[in-house]
Amino acid sequence: RDVAKELPDKIDRVAYCDMSPDQLRMYRRMLESSAQQLSELVESQGFARSRFTVLKTLTRLRQICCHLDLLNGTDFKVTQPSAKLDLLNELIDEAMDSGHRVLLFSQFVSMLSILRRDLEQRKIPYCYLDGSTVKRLEEVHRFNNDESIPLFLISLKAGGTGLNLTGADMVIHYDPWWNPAVEDQATDRAHRIGQKRTVYNIKLITRNSIEEKVLALQEKKRTMIDATLQVRKDLMGQLTWEDIKELLTI
Repeated sequence: RDVAKELPDKIDRVAYCDMSPDQLRMYRRMLESSAQQLSELVESQGFARSRFTVLKTLTRLRQICCHLDLLNGTDFKVTQPSAKLDLLNELIDEAMDSGHRVLLFSQFVSMLSILRRDLEQRKIPYCYLDGSTVKRLEEVHRFNNDESIPLFLISLKAGGTGLNLTGADMVIHYDPWWNPAVEDQATDRAHRIGQKRTVYNIKLITRNSIEEKVLALQEKKRTMIDATLQVRKDLMGQLTWEDIKELLTI
């Protein structure tokens, strides 16, 4: 309780975007090709034995929401590969104009590569950490001690726990993870003892997509779990076939 008193405020918000026409085209195509296929697989093998294939399909849909470059090419010319990246760039510009410093999390290292490329083109300095980063603490120290670096790109798995990044006062989750507790831990890299400023915590969510549905499912399961006082486990492990069918609609 005393720790909570020492912490500054945290303001949570969700920033929404719609898919670009190119993303919507790929998303609908993926849904059409996989929904029937998965139904037949679950019918013949059962849900438990089909989980891996189901998860693979859900991951592809989530990648389409992030950026079309995460797919192995498309058979049509793409003019707007990611409406979400456009939204992110607006948020980054606003944050920098207001003097905020940002932790940017994604679970896809390949998405972080796209973000790095984009920042380099825009000549925005940043720190970077994923599972292969050897000098983790050096990057953390560099970010916390150099206010001219506005951004720290971090893979959710590699940097979501154990780091003190109070040099940032804004956290952006580029893509939602199944388990909100993991996202909360990542946000706590900035919202922790030693933080003197209000922390802004922003989730980027694509409307009418699996991302929006995951958010709704998180809330539904969170309420159920809170009601039964169970430990908050990974949402993916709790999903039923009925839940999955809901995720596979638009």
